[in-house]
Amino acid sequence: MIFGLEIKLILKSRKSRFRQRAINELTNKRFSPTLSLMYKTSKLSSGLRVLTAPCPGTDSVTALVFAGAGSRYEKESERGISHFLEHMFFKGGKKYKNTREVSVAIDGVGGDFNAFTGKEYAGYYVKVAAEHIDLGCDVLGDMLLNASFPQEDIERERGVIMEEERMYQDTPMYRAGWDFERLLLGNHPLGWDTIGKEKVIMSVGQKDFQLHKDLLYTPDNLVVSFSGNITEDKVMDLAEKYFGKIDGKKEREFTPFDSYGDDRIFLRTKNTEQAHLVIGVPGINALDDDYFTQKLLSIILGGNMSSRMFLNVREARGLCYYISTEDDTYLDAGSFATRAGVDQSRLYEAIEAIKNEYMQCAADGITDEELKRAKDFLKGKITLSLEDSEERAHFYGKQELMYPKVRTVDDYFAEVESVSKEKVNELASRLLKSEEMRLVVIGKEEDEAKLQILVNGGGG
Repeated sequence: MIFGLEIKLILKSRKSRFRQRAINELTNKRFSPTLSLMYKTSKLSSGLRVLTAPCPGTDSVTALVFAGAGSRYEKESERGISHFLEHMFFKGGKKYKNTREVSVAIDGVGGDFNAFTGKEYAGYYVKVAAEHIDLGCDVLGDMLLNASFPQEDIERERGVIMEEERMYQDTPMYRAGWDFERLLLGNHPLGWDTIGKEKVIMSVGQKDFQLHKDLLYTPDNLVVSFSGNITEDKVMDLAEKYFGKIDGKKEREFTPFDSYGDDRIFLRTKNTEQAHLVIGVPGINALDDDYFTQKLLSIILGGNMSSRMFLNVREARGLCYYISTEDDTYLDAGSFATRAGVDQSRLYEAIEAIKNEYMQCAADGITDEELKRAKDFLKGKITLSLEDSEERAHFYGKQELMYPKVRTVDDYFAEVESVSKEKVNELASRLLKSEEMRLVVIGKEEDEAKLQILVNGGGG
């Protein structure tokens, strides 16, 4: 329901109450000095994993259901069904029979509810005042257990999905990111747009949605993550009551990623006010030992207003309004890229400037001061974000679903601190190679050959 884009940490700045440190560890329990539970994972008799992550200093509770059901689980003939299914869950179940009844229930208590579909997982959540969490789980459980996918709702929603797709087509800074993933990851489900293909969107029916749900929305492929003003006992009661009847066994695995695309340039000529570009390289995957190293490198290069890209490309040369460097990681692939919106007449200059920052970093490395600032920035943003019950439910729940182990905040910070300047420099020299560069441009530019020259030889 929330626009087919993978949710990332929403970095919200509030006065921090959360800085509790773990001092004991027993099985999968983490305790702070005040003995409040950091997180705990348990299982229902069905095998459904239930995670509790209390959030000190809040009066809200978030219940977030993660499913290993992202768009990379699709076949060519199904492209877009994962995202479309996410929309259809909100059309009602047995108790809350339609979108209006779902909305009225949550809106009536001032709550938030939404969903998201990424490449590797989907999520559905409600966030309410603590006293209304039973209602929130009732709505969420009814959707996931009893959605009937009425054909008349499917027909109406086709138009909604297509308008969403057009919205992204009309938003070049989004479209350029999707084009870059396709360029880098090739004709593999990881490289496909989450929104899908119009042919599929206009043809899938009730049976298709039910089959996809049965294949992937099963206890062994779901995690229900609770965070906020709530106890473990209450969580387990809610989970059993509202999600305990989910059954089945996962029957679909995704296609492993094997190689990055060979093409280096993608040009979408369009009459835009700005030229929008993404330039980057293959990165490391989410399970790589250098995961935190890459994250810090991206911050140093373009992660904030004191980064190299912002100061040297935007401030010193006035080449763009927005510019940022990001690393995206999947279980078996990754990307490292900088995106920017630039004056059409200075496109080449901007490409050269960004590439030059890459090449200089690869050749000369970073400074101790840059590394310290990046570590403090990352830890500070995580600390602020995790004051929100929604963000904490996401932080722990995603890890429980996707990764071999769940890192506590202390674990996470310890790994950030363990990254040395030498590790960052080694990774920069390994990743930031001219021969690995890929470039996407959306704008009035028509000369693809010139772009090829810039990427292959210029600016470095």
